[in-house]
Amino acid sequence: MPYFAPKLHSSMLKMALDIEQLLTHFEISGAIGNIQGFGSGHINDTFKITNASPGEPDYLLQRINHKVFPHVGPMMDNILRVTEHLKKKENPEYHSMTIVPTRTGDLFIRDDNGSYWRVYIFLEKLVSYDVVETSEQIYEGGKAFGTFLRDLSDFPAETLFPTLPNFHHVPMRVRNLERAVKDDKAGRVLQANHLIRFALEVADEMCRIQALGDQHQLPLRVTHNDTKFNNVMLDRNGKGRCVIDLDTVMPGYVHFDFGDAVRTSVSSAPEDETDLEKIQVDLDRFEAFARGYLEPSRDILSPLELEYLPLSGAMLAYIMGIRFLTDFLMGDVYYKIHSPEHNLQRATAQLDLTQKILNRIPDLKRMI
Repeated sequence: MPYFAPKLHSSMLKMALDIEQLLTHFEISGAIGNIQGFGSGHINDTFKITNASPGEPDYLLQRINHKVFPHVGPMMDNILRVTEHLKKKENPEYHSMTIVPTRTGDLFIRDDNGSYWRVYIFLEKLVSYDVVETSEQIYEGGKAFGTFLRDLSDFPAETLFPTLPNFHHVPMRVRNLERAVKDDKAGRVLQANHLIRFALEVADEMCRIQALGDQHQLPLRVTHNDTKFNNVMLDRNGKGRCVIDLDTVMPGYVHFDFGDAVRTSVSSAPEDETDLEKIQVDLDRFEAFARGYLEPSRDILSPLELEYLPLSGAMLAYIMGIRFLTDFLMGDVYYKIHSPEHNLQRATAQLDLTQKILNRIPDLKRMI
């Protein structure tokens, strides 16, 4: 389903007035028309600003969640540098996000309430989907993310600020799980013992990619780190045109991006699926994504990077699984839950997906 933009209700009129005041600080052209909440993101608050002046662009205003992203300045600097680099590629098939500066030349403002705000030019005639529906869409998503990697392959990744340090660092996630098991603060270890046992049994294999990186056998690259399908904008013909949501762009390994996209696309089951029979590795979906991703990027990847791409989907499912499991053991302190066992359900689903991807590694290797 495409994004729908809920209209601003009367209870939000004060916010609309506040938004108009906020926008006076940015270098926008034309006149403010309609203001609507926009998108389905859960981290930042996003508003579409429709321009009342013909021929002038619409805008996207976002309140940055600085509890999730506490280093707003370095994060915005990452985004500016990456988007400017992409623009220099002059790739006619792909767009890059454009930050609208403030009237003082800054990339964001901080209001009197301590909230941080930024503005982008709105990407016209493009749409994002929360749920992938066809193999062709998966291919286009893969191609967009693969192009993103290729076009940033000559960018000095080590100069980017680590917005979320150790975000995909498996050994650290395993240590956090082991600590949660030892402390057993919520008295739930026995209930989750079967998951804990599996998670620790496969830990060495799941840490292999990070170990290769630590040994400098894998190159550090500019990675997106949140390669869900809804972070690709498609045109009216279903062609991928722009990678969005760049808050997590930082140094990493190609396996972070390839793996997270595989995790979220090879199975149509939701992240917290309770019927494990519905969690299956769809080889057609994997083939479509891998083909799309590698079409623009294969030539820049090393043989070792290519060799470990099939394992990366299992690694990212594993990371999510043990993060949910750790939170369950700690008493649900990080993730929002909808029932007392929600994190346990999430962990079960993601670790089940981990095992099922591992079982299909020989098949996946043949598709790389």
